[in-house]
Amino acid sequence: MRGLFGGASALLVTPAARVARLDAAHAERGALLALAATAHHALAGGSLPDLVVGHGTLGRLLARITLALGGPAPTVWEIDATRRSGAEGYEVIAPEDDPRRDYRVILDASGAAGLLDSLVPRLAKGGEVVLCGFYTQPISFAFPPAFMKELRLRIAAEWQPADLEATRRLLDEGRLSLDGLITHRADAADAAAAYTTAFTDTACLKMILDWSATA
Repeated sequence: MRGLFGGASALLVTPAARVARLDAAHAERGALLALAATAHHALAGGSLPDLVVGHGTLGRLLARITLALGGPAPTVWEIDATRRSGAEGYEVIAPEDDPRRDYRVILDASGAAGLLDSLVPRLAKGGEVVLCGFYTQPISFAFPPAFMKELRLRIAAEWQPADLEATRRLLDEGRLSLDGLITHRADAADAAAAYTTAFTDTACLKMILDWSATA
């Protein structure tokens, strides 16, 4: 099995500079540190968002870290009604229920390549859209509406060491919670079924593979 997704390996060998020390009290939630640092990286690159698109794990972390950094509660859009629960200090609504047209910063965590045309009309003039999901299809948009809005577009990649340290500090200070993000667990021997659940079941935010029985 290729170790692309991290938890797919029973043993990981890596330079010491690539690992971070975690308080044992974080337990399995510590596995989310890198993803939380990726969310921090998207936020640290500019102004804090007033709209987050998508209430999956990354979208929830973006909203939580925005609050942890002292920003006002962002609005979060989610098209799947089953994923609108679990908000902590912010509101999650369907896009069609939102009348607002003056968002300054929109962070898209949905990974939907065709979404830009629906986001541009929601921006204030000079507003910014940050793409921080993973897009498997080419991204395109109609130029005239983006021209009229003077759209600014930014892409956020993976975390950097400073993001990891800042995120760990938020956790250690109790300003950021990772509770409620790991929704499913499976034995490593059931990895094939676990991956199917992780990538097809919308109720699954994050899946933990338990390797303890293989030790």
